[in-house]
Amino acid sequence: MLSTLNTRSLYFLGFCFCLIMMAYALYAEYQLLLTPCPLCVLQRIAVSITGIIFLVAAIQNPIKFTQNIYTLFLIFFSLSGAGVAGWHIWLQNLPADKVPSCGPGFDYIIGNFPLSDALLLIFSGSGECASIDWSFMTLSMPAWVLVCCLGLSYLSVYIYARSSSK
Repeated sequence: MLSTLNTRSLYFLGFCFCLIMMAYALYAEYQLLLTPCPLCVLQRIAVSITGIIFLVAAIQNPIKFTQNIYTLFLIFFSLSGAGVAGWHIWLQNLPADKVPSCGPGFDYIIGNFPLSDALLLIFSGSGECASIDWSFMTLSMPAWVLVCCLGLSYLSVYIYARSSSK
């Protein structure tokens, strides 16, 4: 199916996929009442930036040089989201006695600490990041984000490889 779409449509497909991911994240927060932990917020940021890059690329329909830049940014941000999700999964699978205590929320951390300290606090994890409040087909939400971010990274490489072969 992907082989029948042009480059602009593939970029737009990537944007739509990110949009669906963010729509579900907001649905989970406001309808299912699942409060996002700091790592969830970082995953949302990575997916949102990836989606914006896909949208801009779809609008611009870049030439070769610009497409290289888009591909680098898409890979960086989608793999950043995958990395944060992987760290989140690791925290969720820690033994109960190794789970860090609950810490402050994302807004408090970002608002009251320098960025380097804030990121250190976020990535050291907290008890709220280790809990699994939602799963589908035995995978937690961060596991699905990991799968989706890897898929977005693959899509960006696919678009690049396909347009390079033309």
